[in-house]
Amino acid sequence: MTSLSSCKKFLDVTPSNSADAAKAIQTPRDAQILMNGIMNQMTSSSYYGRNFIIYGEAKGGDATLFSQGRGLDALYTFNHNPNTNSFSTFWSQIYYCILQCNYLLEEIAKREAAGVTGFETAKGQALTARALMYFDLVRIYGKAYTQDKASYGVPLILNKLSYDAKPLRSSVEQVYTQILKDLVDASPLLPKTKTNGYINYYANRAILARVYLNMDNKLSALAAAEEVINATSLYTLYTNANWVDSWKSQYGSESIFELNVNPLENDLGTASLGVYQRNRNVGTTAALGFFYASTDFLSKLNEGPNTDIRRGIMARDESSATRLGALYKYSGGIPNGNATTSTMPGDKSTSNNTAVNIKVIRLSEVYLIAAEAALPSNPTKAVGYLNAIRQRNPSLTPSTILSISADMILEEKRKELYGEGHRYFDMIRTNKSITYNDEFGGITVLPTLRPKTIDRTFYKSILPIPQSEINANPPIKAQQNPGY
Repeated sequence: MTSLSSCKKFLDVTPSNSADAAKAIQTPRDAQILMNGIMNQMTSSSYYGRNFIIYGEAKGGDATLFSQGRGLDALYTFNHNPNTNSFSTFWSQIYYCILQCNYLLEEIAKREAAGVTGFETAKGQALTARALMYFDLVRIYGKAYTQDKASYGVPLILNKLSYDAKPLRSSVEQVYTQILKDLVDASPLLPKTKTNGYINYYANRAILARVYLNMDNKLSALAAAEEVINATSLYTLYTNANWVDSWKSQYGSESIFELNVNPLENDLGTASLGVYQRNRNVGTTAALGFFYASTDFLSKLNEGPNTDIRRGIMARDESSATRLGALYKYSGGIPNGNATTSTMPGDKSTSNNTAVNIKVIRLSEVYLIAAEAALPSNPTKAVGYLNAIRQRNPSLTPSTILSISADMILEEKRKELYGEGHRYFDMIRTNKSITYNDEFGGITVLPTLRPKTIDRTFYKSILPIPQSEINANPPIKAQQNPGY
């Protein structure tokens, strides 16, 4: 972390390459340009561009491997230690993004102290982005808030570090307290209009709802979620008729926060998230089919007479001509059950089929957060919110006050958000067991790596502090996660 305190080139936001980075933020426009750079860094393969979302799927039991050795296997097999497969770039990339938010906030404070105005939106975006980054970090490296909030979280870095800084880990509770503070401080600064590619007030509220749900503060989660749901002039659920086609487009009616991915700029090409989820036999070496849907997930998706509209984003995987286990949400086009003939045009309407925006928060998730949060206090509300999503499979009987349960909501969430990186975190926070579909591809996972079924008491349910951080910051070694 200490080594990340130096600035990367994108901080020199003035036209001259010889500009002093310390003077780069002079106007609100300068601040927004730096926010562009931060958003770009969030689409790194080490963060939302690929690995963070794959982390939530590969570990969550809804995705599985057909063949080992293609890439990111260790996320599925839990082959982690501080030196090998520690996925240290989660730590380095997310902290790098946090440091840029800190830089921007400090420079804004200097300009505001000098009497310059107009920085409210950039400040609100930076605070909200920093909150999201810490939320992601603490879930990767710390125990669930509902499991042990007094245990180690991650270091809280809120300003520039000196070259010899040796920051130590704050508790999970302290990290969540800072996350909430950033979100609350940011909300009055943000516009209540739709700002494609940027964080607005409702993205802030949606993140807040997600955070409160992870803290099991259901009343606060419901209040935040309903603010978003009630913004009907900005956001509406996709109908069954247009849900599948929504994945062809950017900034749809459900998109509350998307990270923009541009062809030939931050496009990951054959290393993209979409390629990792597609069918290997697509007729091009670009689609390597790293992860497919597990048998258990497909059995849930296929309940009833196969009328679930979300099947339309799935295509056959390499195991057979009939198993629809390959996901095409992040390929920017719809395979219609036949991946070999799909042209996959991409959501930028170009021939580059990997330049697809990352949908960080969708309205569907907010409805399901509201359903889970409302269940204990207002089951009638919970039924309404759940059925708004459950009707995407018309063959299923709508939930009622008598039939609805927390498990039913989680089952709907797994179907709606498959491939978007949520399942593992939901299973951990709700203290569920996860069973892996190793037999699908005949995968052998050594017992020394993980058992077939785990829960959050398994020490590898969180990642180790990477050795590279320990080398740069020796005192943190005493705070290594247990078992590593």
